[in-house]
Amino acid sequence: MVSGIHRPTKIIVDTQAITENVSQEVARLPKDRELFAVVKANGYGHGAVEAAYSARRGGATGFCVALLDEGIELREAGITEPILILGVVEAMYIELLLEYELSVTAATQEWLEEAQEILMGISAEKQLKIHIKVDTGMGRIGFLSIEETLIAVKTVQEAPMMVFEGIFTHFSTADEIDPAYFMKQETFFNEIIERLPQRPRYIHSENSAAALWHPESPGNMIRFGIAMYGLNPSGRTISETYPLKPALELKTALIQVKELPQGSGIGYGKTYVVASPKEWIGTLPIGYADGWLRHMQGFYVLVNGEKCEIIGRVCMDQCMIRLPGYVPNGTEVTLVGKNGGEVITLQMVADQLSTIHYEVACTFSQRIHREYK
Repeated sequence: MVSGIHRPTKIIVDTQAITENVSQEVARLPKDRELFAVVKANGYGHGAVEAAYSARRGGATGFCVALLDEGIELREAGITEPILILGVVEAMYIELLLEYELSVTAATQEWLEEAQEILMGISAEKQLKIHIKVDTGMGRIGFLSIEETLIAVKTVQEAPMMVFEGIFTHFSTADEIDPAYFMKQETFFNEIIERLPQRPRYIHSENSAAALWHPESPGNMIRFGIAMYGLNPSGRTISETYPLKPALELKTALIQVKELPQGSGIGYGKTYVVASPKEWIGTLPIGYADGWLRHMQGFYVLVNGEKCEIIGRVCMDQCMIRLPGYVPNGTEVTLVGKNGGEVITLQMVADQLSTIHYEVACTFSQRIHREYK
């Protein structure tokens, strides 16, 4: 998708905030524990490559992505540290995994056997680095039992072109107050670790939530994701262990200001009608094609430190706001971030959309130009 560099709408990413969030967590870790920065989904909408550079400056020693292509992007951008693909990669792409030296997740015995057969048919000097995924209660991907997991580990250890580099799981409720289910998952994973005939280089179970609120979880590496971008993994449920610094702001500017008389309809479906004798209406160059969704109607943006309601349905490329009075074209408008002593957070936008801030950040499309400071 083309990035809209010739309009005032832009996401501004504070790379120092990412670096500081990572360095704070690294400072809390035991000396034998590493931090891998999770930069999947284009760095949660912040930009994968710049987020990786920033995390590395903060002390990250490796990276996690979800797709093979995301791993290739990092390698081609000069990232030389270990990169783990957390999702399932079809075995047919093994030669690419080897070429770019990417570690891969194994979630089924069938995949391991197919991968082993493919490896036997190619000539390669490198070994395929495998992380065994255990499903301890997420219900997503991974081996379900201790027996299945141990068979998978044995398969990898006996394969001459595979390396048992890691084993991991994912906690589904580490960001909730009630620890009961978390502890059940943790106990199961600990049982598997104790049964391993040989421990791999990496054992990891902690996501951002577990790292913040369950730092005693098993492993010698954590996967630091949403918190590295300055966002609380639990939303509003649990207070942060230490202050996180949000890295993302979303800005635009007024492209037209008009005074409309009483009875004027605004937007598709005429869902807003001017009720006062006259109202100043401003138009912004951002819409649902950018990830500023139709449900944002009724929320507000910040203009000169004042809250201005979004009126009428958000269009594909534009939306309208009600201004307190005349404001010149070109005036900066804040959709996420600080403006004149007021602030709009991604959490506030998520509340408006009845979702989580993860989704909001990832929904902002590539059409919005990213700037880095």
